Amino acid sequence: MKKKILPIGSDNFRVIREQGKYYIDKTLMVKDFIEFGEEVTLITRPRRFGKTLNMTMLREFFDITKDSRDIFEGLDIMDTEYALQINSRPVIYISLKDCKADTAGSLLFKIKELVLKEYSKYHRVFKGNADETDTISRRFFALYEKLFSDKIERQFLEISLSLLEEVLTEYYKITPVVLIDEYDQPIVSSYEFGYHDELKTFFSGLYGSALKGQDCLHQALLTGIQRVVKESIFSQLNNVRTYTVVSNYYSNYFGFTEEETEKLLADYDLTLNEDVKQQYNGYLFGRTEVYNPWSILNYARDNELNSYWINTSTNALIRESLNNADKLFKKNFDELIINGEVRVRANLECSIAELKSNEALWGLFINAGYATVTGKFGSVIYRIRIPNGEVREEFMSIIAEQANISVVGLQEMFQCLFERDTDSFMKIYSELVIAYHMLFLGMCISLNKLYKITSNIEAGHGRSDICMESLTNGRPHIIIEFKQGEDIEKLKSEALQQILDRKYYNGLNGEVLCIGIAHNKKKCSLAYKYLDITHKIR
Repeated sequence: MKKKILPIGSDNFRVIREQGKYYIDKTLMVKDFIEFGEEVTLITRPRRFGKTLNMTMLREFFDITKDSRDIFEGLDIMDTEYALQINSRPVIYISLKDCKADTAGSLLFKIKELVLKEYSKYHRVFKGNADETDTISRRFFALYEKLFSDKIERQFLEISLSLLEEVLTEYYKITPVVLIDEYDQPIVSSYEFGYHDELKTFFSGLYGSALKGQDCLHQALLTGIQRVVKESIFSQLNNVRTYTVVSNYYSNYFGFTEEETEKLLADYDLTLNEDVKQQYNGYLFGRTEVYNPWSILNYARDNELNSYWINTSTNALIRESLNNADKLFKKNFDELIINGEVRVRANLECSIAELKSNEALWGLFINAGYATVTGKFGSVIYRIRIPNGEVREEFMSIIAEQANISVVGLQEMFQCLFERDTDSFMKIYSELVIAYHMLFLGMCISLNKLYKITSNIEAGHGRSDICMESLTNGRPHIIIEFKQGEDIEKLKSEALQQILDRKYYNGLNGEVLCIGIAHNKKKCSLAYKYLDITHKIR
């Protein structure tokens, strides 16, 4: 049987269905959306977890200007009573996922073009049908012409969505559904490029006028990575219900469940084995275990356990934020890497772009999919862990970039240790721009399958800086102690002797490589000794 084309890079529901591409049925989200009946819903999820596909699915279901029965045939929503509501309401749909620009003018132009697209859709309907002498209709046609102008009149753009809601309600005698995909992208972009103050009243006007409890709105759904709270967008609204990654509702509609993943892989002659689980699983949305859908689709196509979930603007925001993180954050970050999980204070309903704090940064890690919540204690304390191997590799890439070294360089450096080549190890290591302890811990994240990494825990008669316990034969255990000061030749020997005197190697069996490293700014030096703790010092 010929396999269906995988919808990699395609997030348009109609196109996927009309072209017969592989589709995992998420249409019962329509049922929940209708039943919950909330005036304004915000769902926050990581990038590439199906937000746009679900939004275009909702658009096609409700859109009164279309006939969507063919593309919904055989899907779950059509077996419910809500099938009768198909193509029953006007829809305003805007996807802001590509609204990123380095100037305010460029961003406003992109938003204007998206709004104009919706106006053009209804202009074709209204022209010749609507009463052009009616006050609301006249306003619609007037604004439609203004949107065509090269000059952006910001005050008109601010009210463009709310006016369109009024016109649609007047024309169809039924209130519309408003869908805004990746609503936070332009706001984050304004922070990133330094023109937020110039546009903050615009964002407030655009979203506030469209969403603030008016008679011409049936329901609205927004998606994004985070909830932007400092904006008057939401401070003015008391009708927004937010569903974050820790919410149980809507939890199975974004990403693939284990059952869905297992079936998809089987359809492409693959199995859901432990290697696949460790690489792409590990997310918890509410109580639902979820796989990264983008990665699973790419794996099904390529049959290679690569890292597919990389290189996005979210990644850039995390890299920038890590550079400015304080000591407490870095301490918790160390623990996350070493132990695989950590307890942190996190704010899941705030953007790091608007509030520079540890709580907001951890919220970004969670909302953006770089960490997943495994426990909650009170309202702001969460136990989190790195979801899977793919995200570990992403962390390794981020840390390597901070150290001004390539990932390949990191791998070469550790290979030198595996081969007992301390001279080559030191040559590579000394070339790094070193924040030595945190950096080394970060680099160790790539070794989780080869070594059990511990740091600053009780060992022997004290605490070792780094202990790398080999999980496989043929590689030595490695213990590292750091010292910092001007006399690096003396300090390296003291660091090594500390390992030996305090017996940091207690509990290990076999060959142990003990390393003392001393730093003075960018200068460093190393002393080492091999131990066979079942026999004698060599």
